[in-house]
Amino acid sequence: MKEKILKALENIHEAKTLIEINDLLKLTTVEELKDLQKNIEELVNDYQIFKTKKDKYLLMKNCPGLKIGKLSVNKKGFGFLILDKEDDIYIAKNDLNGAINDDTVLVEITEKGLKPEGRVLKIIKRDLENIVGEIKVIENKKILEPDDDKINLKIYLSEETSKNCVDGHKVLARLTKKIDNKTYMADCLKILGHKDDAGIDILSIAYKYGIFEEFSPETEKELDNIPEEVSTKELVGRIDLTNDMIFTIDGADTKDIDDAISLTVKDNIYTLGVHIADVSHYVKENTALGDDAYERGTSSYLADTVIPMIPHKLSNGICSLNEGVIRLTMSCVMDINKNGDIINYDIFPSFIKSRKKMTYDNVNEILENNNIPEGYEEFANTLKQMNELAHILRKKKVNRGYIEFDIPEAKIIQDELGRAIDIKKREQRSGEKLIEDFMIAANETVATHISNMELPFIYRIHDLPNADKIEDFLNLVKALGYQIKTNIKEITPKTMQKLLEELRDKPEFMILSTLLLRSMKKAEYSKTNIGHFGLASKNYTHFTSPIRRFPDLTVHRLVKKYLIEHDYSMSTINYLENSLVEIAEHSSEREVASTNAERDVNDMKMAEYMESHIGEEYEGIISSVTSFGFFVELPNLVEGLVHISNISGDYYEYVPELLSLIGKSTKKTYRIGDKIKVRVAAASKETAQIDFDIVGDKND
Repeated sequence: MKEKILKALENIHEAKTLIEINDLLKLTTVEELKDLQKNIEELVNDYQIFKTKKDKYLLMKNCPGLKIGKLSVNKKGFGFLILDKEDDIYIAKNDLNGAINDDTVLVEITEKGLKPEGRVLKIIKRDLENIVGEIKVIENKKILEPDDDKINLKIYLSEETSKNCVDGHKVLARLTKKIDNKTYMADCLKILGHKDDAGIDILSIAYKYGIFEEFSPETEKELDNIPEEVSTKELVGRIDLTNDMIFTIDGADTKDIDDAISLTVKDNIYTLGVHIADVSHYVKENTALGDDAYERGTSSYLADTVIPMIPHKLSNGICSLNEGVIRLTMSCVMDINKNGDIINYDIFPSFIKSRKKMTYDNVNEILENNNIPEGYEEFANTLKQMNELAHILRKKKVNRGYIEFDIPEAKIIQDELGRAIDIKKREQRSGEKLIEDFMIAANETVATHISNMELPFIYRIHDLPNADKIEDFLNLVKALGYQIKTNIKEITPKTMQKLLEELRDKPEFMILSTLLLRSMKKAEYSKTNIGHFGLASKNYTHFTSPIRRFPDLTVHRLVKKYLIEHDYSMSTINYLENSLVEIAEHSSEREVASTNAERDVNDMKMAEYMESHIGEEYEGIISSVTSFGFFVELPNLVEGLVHISNISGDYYEYVPELLSLIGKSTKKTYRIGDKIKVRVAAASKETAQIDFDIVGDKND
């Protein structure tokens, strides 16, 4: 009945009464009318149909003035309704109607145009399962003060669940009872530790995003059956590659090694082997290990803390491709010509014995400085040949439109007490690029093979950018005084690549590169293959990191099912058609959660680091301008705010079309890309905020 109702209203753009819908469906009996009313009310409750004040009905998607989405609330009190394929909708503080950050809400559009505005009509879902905060004991009552200051609620903890809590404890809690829109009761689910304990700051952020340290008791039991070493019987049916020169290249502190590489060259043909840990051999479907891996979706790397997707016994042990031990792998071996074309390939189960755990620093010494560290002598020639192939593969990618943003990342260095003592830039040098190029080649090869078979699969996709956001970016570039020659009439990877290249010599390039990246859509996982825009790739997946990403583990399972077990039965296909949609969506959600946790940890640790540098002066660049001031990014990627109230000498007005603050009398201008000297005025680890004062422009 529901499907018939939805179909009947598909092209109806004027609200209909119950009787009118009854007539549309050509129902004739009282029983059918009652059934219709029951089903329509259920669809209303599911927010698929909107019910007007006059008891008329219309499909929600046919109501242009109504939108459903997640609310993102700013610290200043206003918010935005986040929509997938439309512009975000501004919600003023007085129009939130009791809604708080992360609520799913129904919003009525009150202002259309370039900057739409709206007001919250109804809170559909308050998704606050994991609230992390600090215990405050006030008048013998234990109150939870959420770490997230966007959660503007008063939360009392139940006596029974909080009896072991003391003032200053950081805890994980769950709301249990609503007293009013702003007041709740909650249960304490776990005491994380005291706020001053080492590591509790990072753990608090992890738990906020549903990233938990502990595995289920069932998983812990299953670990007893996981071997320490690979047995002889596990090698049956696999190709023996232990005599090949295979090695790994990772960061010096990496313990979960899931990819190894090999290369031979003959008659101008490079035979590249990418050998990936066969995690699926140990982490099976319908097991506690498999269920925990699915729930986590990804490993999370938070400063120097790793919360793994699978237990350390696997991630650092039997699955990790450690030096000198036999490990089970899935290999993708590709024959590649001098043009970077993959002319032949094979994908098969194997076992390897890594000859050496190499580090990026040592490999870069060989590739960039021709210095061969001790222990690398026998590998140096192969590494140089690998570098030749990496350049060939990268050139081919660039020629097809691969977009290289080159945006640096920050690495937080902590002392033994978990306090940030330094911040360094993560550099992508020759060794890092080599591994990236080889992994992309393997991922594309596997994705292309399964795509050609037209079987259900998990793809890594990246949709076309929103044309309006690209237009906004171009307007910003013009406001900075630059004329763009690239024709952006058709948005393709090639045009984006050309645009980026045209900006590369500009002093504001790093800022502009970041802004262009933000104007593009996020990559995600999907059963439907639409290609990967940023890589200019028709077929792409994630095959190369099954220790730390659930989609890769799923891809391994599918490759085995199709290529080894040859299971193409309709029952399997039908099952996968449904299950892979859910896996893709869940994996994308967990990836976002992990990324947000990493961002919050970095912000907090940067503020902690700057707490010990208050009063010091730095030269930076203005990275963004707002109505309340501008942000300055330092060479170590730390970003702080110069508040408009602290800019002396004039009254400054925000000019949004120029993304500038301009003095009313002096016309002095602060805009994106300007170099400026600042002094650290304040820094707070608690709020993850850093404040700067202006010392003077660099060129003054």
